[in-house]
Amino acid sequence: MTTTKIEYIGDLRTHNTHVRSGNTMITDAPIDNRGKGEAFSPTDLMSTSLANCIMTIMGIKAKDEGFSLDGARAEMTKIMSENPRRVAEIQIDFDFSMLNLTDKQKRILKAIPAISPVALSLHPDVKQSINMKF
Repeated sequence: MTTTKIEYIGDLRTHNTHVRSGNTMITDAPIDNRGKGEAFSPTDLMSTSLANCIMTIMGIKAKDEGFSLDGARAEMTKIMSENPRRVAEIQIDFDFSMLNLTDKQKRILKAIPAISPVALSLHPDVKQSINMKF
């Protein structure tokens, strides 16, 4: 079954529809690549997907272990390289400081990035810098 339907709508922009839910979003080329930079770029989405995947897996594991990650936050920075133009590094800073986590819970969360499906799907040349604040 199709996951997403994509339509090129001009000016380096796409309109995307998630088939199952009907949710939509636009992508836009970044300013440094002839776009308007008014929406997520495809490489923004890829990099953001890494942070979201890790946090989702953390949420699943927390739920299984009987604790909550409600209120946890993350910030992602994407670093591009040239020749070839590609994502060179994804930096993610997770903030769990608002939660009262035990040492065991912290150990559980620290292990998650290595098993994230998105992390495992990225090319090994894409550096993944993951930091966690407890």
